[in-house]
Amino acid sequence: MNNHKVLMMIIIDAENMIVGRVAVAAAQQALLNEKVLVVNCEKAIISGSKEFVFAKYKQKYDRGVPKKGPFIPRMPDRFFRRIIRGMLPMAGARGREAFKRVMCYLGVPEEAKGKETFKVAGADAKKLPTMKFVVLGDLCTQLGSSWNK
Repeated sequence: MNNHKVLMMIIIDAENMIVGRVAVAAAQQALLNEKVLVVNCEKAIISGSKEFVFAKYKQKYDRGVPKKGPFIPRMPDRFFRRIIRGMLPMAGARGREAFKRVMCYLGVPEEAKGKETFKVAGADAKKLPTMKFVVLGDLCTQLGSSWNK
């Protein structure tokens, strides 16, 4: 087990940010022994046309069987955390410990209210070459999630 102390807590606001770029930044900070909170996960975006993104994740969701998986979460915060998990070296103890330091939330939790949030540089939706994107909350609703907007 890793006995290093967590140095600080970083709060990343994912509103109108590209999911993959925010996930990379969160994974990197977690690997540096910092606790990472990602807030407003339901407002993050995935680039691409709605038809393409919905079809891609629907096919991924329908691929497996209930007992064997793959197990794709449908809640936006858990969906986002699963994306971050894919960017960590989960085969080793370092990646598993880093994953425990990452938490994703719908909205802003009580522990993060009034604290400074960070935006990931280069992850803003305005940087996309086209305006084709899907909000993560809408994708999860399309997959069958019952979370409240």
